Parts: sequence; structure tokens; C-alpha cells
Amino acid sequence: MAEERLVDANALAPRLDAVRSRIAAACSRCGRLPEEVKLVAVSKVQPLAKIRALIDCGHLVFGENYVQEAEEKIHALVRDDSRPRAEFHLIGHLQSNKVKRAVGLFDVIETVDRPKLLREIAKIAAQRGRTQRILVQVNASGEASKHGAAPEETQELCMEAAQLPALQLEGLMCIGRYFSPQEDDARRRQDFKLLRELRDEVEKTTGLELPQLSMGMSADFELAIEEGASIVRVGSALLGEREVKGTGGSSD
Repeated sequence: MAEERLVDANALAPRLDAVRSRIAAACSRCGRLPEEVKLVAVSKVQPLAKIRALIDCGHLVFGENYVQEAEEKIHALVRDDSRPRAEFHLIGHLQSNKVKRAVGLFDVIETVDRPKLLREIAKIAAQRGRTQRILVQVNASGEASKHGAAPEETQELCMEAAQLPALQLEGLMCIGRYFSPQEDDARRRQDFKLLRELRDEVEKTTGLELPQLSMGMSADFELAIEEGASIVRVGSALLGEREVKGTGGSSD
């Protein structure tokens, strides 16, 4: 991975402060504490220098879409022992043939959406004697273009995950449909509301504890927080526009 030009942490600090302030304001509106919401900086197709600069600002949680890209960045950061260790979430679609590389590389795999993938992750994690933290991705919008388990399949998938000792199921994730900021807030909230209600139903029916709801991106994370998000994935509002265009589904 070619070394990127240096990025001054001072250039990103105002963006980080602004996003944190927006999170705090959203929490205040719905009677929550800002500490209840984890901010994942979506660093896919962003230079490593921006990740380093954000770490220097004190932010340590990042989201990547592509296994190979994340592998290069994470390994480069591991070699740089002058900075604190960052936490990485996989927020892009995971193909079965990339599971061996993803398990253990990512602290959390947020996009588990089918039984075959679930079992493969559990098998590899067990072989390596580790526990892999995961979220179940739900296609809350019902759009054919999006990955995720159908809402009616989610309970069964969660129950199977809970029975696999090499997995730690922490909650649900969705990528909401895009609405313009001018759209009615009730429509912009509907996927987040569905995910929260689905989580509540699964917990009530199965007795599982699913504390994490990963939902909301740069354009709508405040609405997601008001609907119960505990993880928000923010890219452009935090790191600016991407310097290289990626492929595949977006998580910001």
C-alpha cells in the first residue's frame, strides 16, 4: 500500500467536534446520553493518512467495506505502534470466500445476513480459538439492491447465531433507504423504526439480549439516534469526500 501524503489532525478535528455535537444534540432531544452512541468513522476508500489523523484527534473506531483494503490499512496501523490501537468494523457485504481473512481482522462484522455465512464465520472463529463479534444485517427497506436478511428471517438467524459458541451476537444493523433531507422525517425514520421494533420483538420472543442497533449515516444519523441507534456510521460528514470511487453497496 503506497504511503499517502500527511494529513494534519487539526484539519479533521473541527469535523469530529461538529459530528460529536450533533450526536449530543440528538441524544438530548430523545432523553439519551451521548455515551450511549458509538461513532464509526466510515474510512472506506479513504487514505490511511486520514485514519491516522483521526486517531491523533482521539477517535478510534472505523468502518471499512472491503476486506482487502481494510487488511492493508489495519496491518499498516499495527506496524505503527506509536498510536493507540483502533477498532475496525466490517460494514460492507462479506462474501463467503473472504471469511477466513475477515475473522479476527475485524473487531465486529456488522453484515451477517444469511445462515451459510453465519456458520462459516463460526467455523473459522472456532478453529482459531476466538470469539467473533457480529451483528445481523436486516434489509429493513426491502430494496432488491440491498443486502440483508428479510425481517421475517431475522429471528431464526439470531437464534442460530446465539447457539454458536464462537460467535458473540450483539445486535442488528441496517442500511436505510436514501431520502433527501427535504423529505418528510416520518418517511426518513421508517427503516430505523422497523429495525428497533424488530429487535424488541426478537428479544421479547427469544429472551436474547441485542443491545446494539447500527443504523444511520451522514445524512440521517440524528434521526437514527432518536429511533434508538447505538452505533452510527458517518463518513463524508467526518472525513470529507472520498478521493477514490469504490464499488459495491454503500454504508455511508
